[in-house]
Amino acid sequence: MKRLISVAAVVLLATSMTLAQTTSVPKPAKLTPEQVHRSALVIDTHEDTPQRFVDDHFDLSDPLNGGQINLDAIHKGNLGGSFMSIWVEPDLFKGHYARRTLELIDASRMQAGKHLDQIKFATNAADIEAAHREHKYAMLMGIEGGHSIEDSLGLLRMYYDLGVRYMTLTWSNSNGWADSSGDDKDISVPHTKEGLSEFGKDVVYEMNRLGMIVDISHVSDKTFYRTLIITRAPVIASHSAARALCDAPRNMTDDMLRAAARSGGPESKGGVVMVNFYSGFISQAYRNAQIAQKPEVDKATAELKAKFKAEGKEITYSDLEKLQRQMADRISRPPLSLLIDQIDHIAKVAGVDHVGLGSDFDGVSDQLPAGIDSAADLPKVTAALMARGYSPEDCRKILGGNFLRVFKEVEAVSKQLQAENRPRITEKQPYDKPAK
Repeated sequence: MKRLISVAAVVLLATSMTLAQTTSVPKPAKLTPEQVHRSALVIDTHEDTPQRFVDDHFDLSDPLNGGQINLDAIHKGNLGGSFMSIWVEPDLFKGHYARRTLELIDASRMQAGKHLDQIKFATNAADIEAAHREHKYAMLMGIEGGHSIEDSLGLLRMYYDLGVRYMTLTWSNSNGWADSSGDDKDISVPHTKEGLSEFGKDVVYEMNRLGMIVDISHVSDKTFYRTLIITRAPVIASHSAARALCDAPRNMTDDMLRAAARSGGPESKGGVVMVNFYSGFISQAYRNAQIAQKPEVDKATAELKAKFKAEGKEITYSDLEKLQRQMADRISRPPLSLLIDQIDHIAKVAGVDHVGLGSDFDGVSDQLPAGIDSAADLPKVTAALMARGYSPEDCRKILGGNFLRVFKEVEAVSKQLQAENRPRITEKQPYDKPAK
């Protein structure tokens, strides 16, 4: 009897094993690009819309009218948050950089206050995440160009108190304490010896102490490397691309990409390079055509300025931008694939944890790759990345997760530094001895 039971048990066990081998477990459904994009917290670190707020009286509820950012485009593109670029054109506003800076800050904050049901003014990583939970757009601010601080750490601190959370050390103009890639070969422009003056080093440290992200887009190569030596927190490039694919001085070499990824010290998880969407930075063919067209553009710009002056009118950045757009529209836009090439290259060189999006919307005279006409088209970037094999997790990192990590680390470093009592570099250091 016992033998019969044992045989039956063996048969039953064998049958169950066979069923287990032949019955497949359902695999989870594969996410579509649209689902991945909708699930991501999308952050863009550079948009030049504040110029439109001030010069054109543009409101985010208005139609785009040739721009790339408004509330409708934000919702369609699932743009969770972005930095309004506080950029002061150095020639037009020479002598009153701080005033123009404050006007742009004020205009940005007024937009956020006007649309409280859809916009949350954000000053830290937690605010961005809170806005995402509330299904609102997080508006942040970053200064583009250290000339806005007019060589004053006091102004830097005031801008921080008003909500500015990153500063690009230079724009295309060197400012006396940091050198720009835009004029570092111009011998008529004064430059620093090491890439940062002693005051420039204090600026970087004070930004670290405040919790203001150090942005190295636009700086010269020498200033880039000197900044990485000085900074105690990881850096970002808010709107740059890879020089290996497009040889623009504003772009970063592969060595620079790797160095940015290691910025912040041995305990840091490293910085992030946010890819610029501008055709002149992602396509070598477009850049070559742009260089060939430059003399004609310069002549037309000079004539327009002379016309305004003769009529007793003050020319605005908006006036200049319209002319530049007309000229640039004569050059064919590159395909979207070249933008994806840039993201892919940086991900492979620096690592997928060190690349993000810095579109430069509203700041590139509409010269974007084909298929990208506004923030509403951001889902196309996600679809193109997934088509190249990027996982949903990696897409979420690129779309905003990587930047959010850096922001949180900058905030943590700030708390550490505020507990210290370090003298400024421009002050007498404890180890300095009087000369004999």
